[in-house]
Amino acid sequence: MRPVKHHRRWLVTGATAGLIALTPATALGWGTPGESNGQTQISGSRSGNRLVSRITYTGATTGSTAQRTGAVQPVGDWTPPACWYEPRSADEFSTYVEDMYDETVNTPGQHSYAKTAVGMFRDQYKDGEYKNYNLDKKDEGTWWVAVQDEDRWMEPEAQLCDKQPFWVENGEAPPVTNAVTPKILAELAYNRVRLPSTEVSLAPEGTTKVNLPTWAWLDKAAFKPVSVTASLNAGGLNILATTTAKPVALTLEPGTADAETHPASGTCVFNADDSIGEPYTKGKADRTPPCGITYLRSSGDGTFKLRATITWDITWTGTGGTGGDLPDGTFGTTQAVTVQEIQSVNR
Repeated sequence: MRPVKHHRRWLVTGATAGLIALTPATALGWGTPGESNGQTQISGSRSGNRLVSRITYTGATTGSTAQRTGAVQPVGDWTPPACWYEPRSADEFSTYVEDMYDETVNTPGQHSYAKTAVGMFRDQYKDGEYKNYNLDKKDEGTWWVAVQDEDRWMEPEAQLCDKQPFWVENGEAPPVTNAVTPKILAELAYNRVRLPSTEVSLAPEGTTKVNLPTWAWLDKAAFKPVSVTASLNAGGLNILATTTAKPVALTLEPGTADAETHPASGTCVFNADDSIGEPYTKGKADRTPPCGITYLRSSGDGTFKLRATITWDITWTGTGGTGGDLPDGTFGTTQAVTVQEIQSVNR
């Protein structure tokens, strides 16, 4: 298994944000996404003097490597959080700030305004509002810092976590709406679920005929539930959540308005044995398939792009008996279908 590190930006907000963001200390590195056979692990870590997310993602995928191609797309306009807050120990926080300060002020050619900005930030926690990063009471609480999803840090939603690092006493709740919880972990895991491709079996295969029902089906072994677990062990907080996607329906879009779907809605539900539709066998030519398409005109010299989309029911369970439903997700692929104009067909 090949671990992949996805770094998340730690936000320095307020008047100094624009200045500090220009310094080398806050120019975060990026991991290279990758997969392994059957399992993917993505973890956040501290890289040099850069404080990044400690959330770790592990998840199993099904099917061949070639099938692990798709990210789940939420139904509707819901999206997982683009930023959130995580706890850090006083030791971690002080080391981060001091390293950032040292690198900034000692970098040859560094702009004076960057040095001033990082100095102001350091003073706030070392000799200003707080004293020496609260190291003298490090067993009494933790620092909470904002981090962003590394894939979405340019989105407006990723800028909503604009609170400067703040101290929270043990036993108190962080005074922000998106402090990390098992549910937030579940939502972040949702965004990292990878789904198998959705190429359906067709009969006739590849080339069909006008007004001839094309049978479509998915074997019961093609799709299984897919789960991703997100966990966080930082600043005395140890929580996790597992998000599970289960396939529940297949929707067929013929690629032309001149076609009829079976059923009329175009949505074929999973059978009791977790298959979809019914394979074509000899003797079924006069029957209407439980899942399929009848094309009403030829594709001429081209093809129709049949789109097959799986709908996934998504649930989660987490630390402390938490859990529930998350928005359904979809993932679809297209395949070319040639439709020929033939008046009569023996089959």
